[in-house]
Amino acid sequence: MFVQLLAATGVLAVLTMVPGPDMAVVTKRAIASGRRDGLRTVGGIAAGLLTWGVLTVVGLAAVLAASATAYTIVKLAGALYLGFLGIQALLQSRRGRSAAPGDIPPPAGNPWRTGLISNVFNPKIAVFYTGLLPTLTPSGFSPHVGMTLLVLIHAALTLVWLGSYVLVLARARAFFEKPAVRRAMDRITGVVLIGFGVKVAVSRP
Repeated sequence: MFVQLLAATGVLAVLTMVPGPDMAVVTKRAIASGRRDGLRTVGGIAAGLLTWGVLTVVGLAAVLAASATAYTIVKLAGALYLGFLGIQALLQSRRGRSAAPGDIPPPAGNPWRTGLISNVFNPKIAVFYTGLLPTLTPSGFSPHVGMTLLVLIHAALTLVWLGSYVLVLARARAFFEKPAVRRAMDRITGVVLIGFGVKVAVSRP
């Protein structure tokens, strides 16, 4: 059982470290507003994972994963939100063209809520939790207990990985606050977020 749990944790760790919308959202917030807001964004993302975990354990996520209509509604909402964040970053790069680093306003919106919404409106999490997690559940646990444990492990790994990433960005914030670098990063993250939004919009269950 321990070996199975360790193997499942390894799989979840690899999947956690794969760059995706969460990392793009965190990058945008940490560079723009600093360590505190970056970590709050990470907390919102972890809360989103726990939300999907609860829905998975009670069976609602399976309904979403199996319903084309529900999946489409959630994915389009998520795509629009990522697109909104991307456009916001691009506009920020234009506003910061002639501003000093300290004069550039932070992104609007609560960072925790930003992380939560970006994750809750990612239907791929529902597919991932209902499709993959059951296959990773150690045989010594009941399905509900095993799934709950894996969701908690995934959320913890996400906190550690993205939290560490935020701390690295925060240490180099002086570099990222240079106007030219700030504009370039805003443009890059804006394009990446819009790209992920398009990817989510055209994704299939």
